[in-house]
Amino acid sequence: MFFVDTVEIQALGNRGYLAGGRSAAVVVDPPRDIDRMLALAARREVRIALVAETHVHNDYVTGGLELARVTGAEYLVPADARVSYPRTPVADGDTAGIEEGLTLRALATPGHTPHHTSYVLEEDGRAVAVFTGGSLLIGAVGRPDLVEPRMTRELARAQHASARRLADELEDDVPVMPTHGFGSFCSSTQAEGDSTTIGKEREANDALVKDVDEFVADLLAGLDDIPAYYAHMGPVNSAGPEPIDLTPPRRADAEEIAGRLAAGEWVVDLRSRVAFAEGHVAGAYNFEADGKLATYLAWLIPWGKPVTLLAESFEQLADAQRELARVGIDRPAAAATGGPTDWLGDGGEPRSFPRESFAGLAGVRERGEEVVVLDVRRDSERANGYVEGSAHIPVHQLHERVAEVPDGTVWVHCASGMRATIAASMLDAAGREVVAVDDPFDAAEQAGLTVVRP
Repeated sequence: MFFVDTVEIQALGNRGYLAGGRSAAVVVDPPRDIDRMLALAARREVRIALVAETHVHNDYVTGGLELARVTGAEYLVPADARVSYPRTPVADGDTAGIEEGLTLRALATPGHTPHHTSYVLEEDGRAVAVFTGGSLLIGAVGRPDLVEPRMTRELARAQHASARRLADELEDDVPVMPTHGFGSFCSSTQAEGDSTTIGKEREANDALVKDVDEFVADLLAGLDDIPAYYAHMGPVNSAGPEPIDLTPPRRADAEEIAGRLAAGEWVVDLRSRVAFAEGHVAGAYNFEADGKLATYLAWLIPWGKPVTLLAESFEQLADAQRELARVGIDRPAAAATGGPTDWLGDGGEPRSFPRESFAGLAGVRERGEEVVVLDVRRDSERANGYVEGSAHIPVHQLHERVAEVPDGTVWVHCASGMRATIAASMLDAAGREVVAVDDPFDAAEQAGLTVVRP
């Protein structure tokens, strides 16, 4: 009897899989920190015989090469993927045995990338699951614009054809096991629900209910911003990532933290936005460890700039280090644990700024106070409605555009509060007076603010 276990990489919105039988298994699209896969295989008491990549990933560093090396597994990579390390090239229709009666069959599904390949898990010749990577997702497909802008329309059409091929060749009850779609920006839209089958997708997925021209037009119109760090992931994965190094970073004292800030390096406070607003080291930026840390820090930081992490505990620091390594931020320059009093020199005073609600902003406006309202959501979010009179700079552009923020006290908001505090911390570090609106955007209209809906 076969099994399929899922390894969630929640912060990046991805999944990897361990699938097998009584004694052997395949790992599909593993994250860089392979210890979770190794531990899962050990609990199952199975040998990892195969490691398979659906494509060269654009949103995270793969653990596939290292996992294959450590376990001695055969490393399956699509034949047309341009990589510079030894692997078993896989073409459409190729099969690889996992154990007796259990086979993996490659199915070419270009669209997310030109070389994208799905894998059908077959038990005694019957399809029992399909690992679709960035092809057919839950209610969506992988975006086609990450490889080369001039290929986007061509890849969108290929994505439509690939989804239909999967639906044509597989039975309705076959579970669909995608890598993307749970918050990853590799997905054209985000998944609704936690699981799906070919039959469910046949009824609702745009690629399977719309003709190719309508599908392509709608897909291209809905594409969102691409995180800047994606440009670095493909080359890293093509060259062959180095093994992950999760040994603790060097400890920094208050003097070193101040020196790194003075040198223009990034010092990142991982504590909650509530704790950060109440008191922090002047010049530090707030990226919550419990938020989408890897996505937003890797997106905003100038690539390769040293980063020092400030955490409230060793556990928080270790989790953050693991998460950042998944996107190629390999080694923090230094780190410290505790709180602002531990990170400031003698006589140093923590900075702070207020947190407020949209009701608080409405009250300020009713009193006639002149304040700047800064919306740091993405363009696609603002297109669905914005606070009248607000300025707009997406958070991923703010570091380079701080000088464009109008003079005055800045009330900064996003959709929920996390990105607003990232932005507020950047403005605070630049010496601006800020108020972080820690409130869902839906509350703006309820508070009496005028929301313009284009």
